[in-house]
Amino acid sequence: MSQTFRQPEILEIARRNGKVTVEGLASHFGVTLQTIRRDLTDLADAGRLERVHGGAVLPSGTTNIGYEERRTLNPEAKAAIARACAARIPDDISLFLNIGTSTEAVAQELTHHRNLMVVTNNMNVANILVANPECEIFVTGGNLRRSDGGLVGNLASETIRQFKFDLAVIGCSALDREGDLLDFDIQEVGVSQAIIRQSRRTFLVADHSKFTRSAPARIASLAAIDSFFTDRPLPADLAASCAGWGTEVVVA
Repeated sequence: MSQTFRQPEILEIARRNGKVTVEGLASHFGVTLQTIRRDLTDLADAGRLERVHGGAVLPSGTTNIGYEERRTLNPEAKAAIARACAARIPDDISLFLNIGTSTEAVAQELTHHRNLMVVTNNMNVANILVANPECEIFVTGGNLRRSDGGLVGNLASETIRQFKFDLAVIGCSALDREGDLLDFDIQEVGVSQAIIRQSRRTFLVADHSKFTRSAPARIASLAAIDSFFTDRPLPADLAASCAGWGTEVVVA
């Protein structure tokens, strides 16, 4: 396969997995390690990837991946995470679901739950849950972000402060080695912080690609999360931190 065809596929693998390795790509394409190193150097020089020891990762930045692209990343992992999370959500509770493709996957798994009161700042979540007649739906006000159907800003936060939720399910754009949840939109960060404050318990849903991404704004620490649903084991140091904080980690 020529360089012209390899490099777009390398980027797609990086978007799907969060990182690529020289050895893994060489085996995948049936080419030499040197060939892959040149490809990764070219992609890094173009700003498409960042080189790390043994491979490359998606570049850090201040702009999130587009919503439609995020919807196609790791769909099997998100579905498994959503099933595990939804299995731990009881009937007869008040629940908040925030912005993100992973929380939308959770909403898909709640269509047969009974007697739920769901508040959301995600128009897509509201539309999904319309299919459940046993679910009362409240949508916060706020500034509509056309790119992903999210409602953000002071009005959204003020609406959230009128409630005390039994449980919240939130997502994030990135998760660093210190256990901090990160995002790109400072308005969304403020809303997420309000959700955590107003919830008796908080679940985080995030697939493994979030471990290798970076974003500039801090939401909270995993110490503030009761249960973290993901698809791969955490790095040993982060797993130890979660154990110390009392944050349950569920690997779907």
